[in-house]
Amino acid sequence: MLVHTAIEQKLLSAFDPVFLDVVNESHMHSVAPGSQSHFKVVIVTDAFNGMRLLNRHRAVNAIVAEELAEKIHALALHTYTPGEWYEYYAEKPPASPKCFGGSKREKTALPES
Repeated sequence: MLVHTAIEQKLLSAFDPVFLDVVNESHMHSVAPGSQSHFKVVIVTDAFNGMRLLNRHRAVNAIVAEELAEKIHALALHTYTPGEWYEYYAEKPPASPKCFGGSKREKTALPES
């Protein structure tokens, strides 16, 4: 099973979200073509009502713990209640920052002493 599919199925089952977007962002990083190691999850669910951000992230991480331990290098989480989502992001979900790690890092010369 694809990592993307496993994440999506587990989150759908656990949270019954009103919106879920699981994006493989591996191509934005210094990894082999076709990799499944860097993901962004945007999830909107009533289950997050009354939860602090840290607890939302812990809840998602607990559901995808197997993938985090064995397959995923990075997981960007955007967790919202329906009210937050519709107020701030419904028209345009948050974008992930560009990766400058590995071979894509810009080379800069160190100043001479």
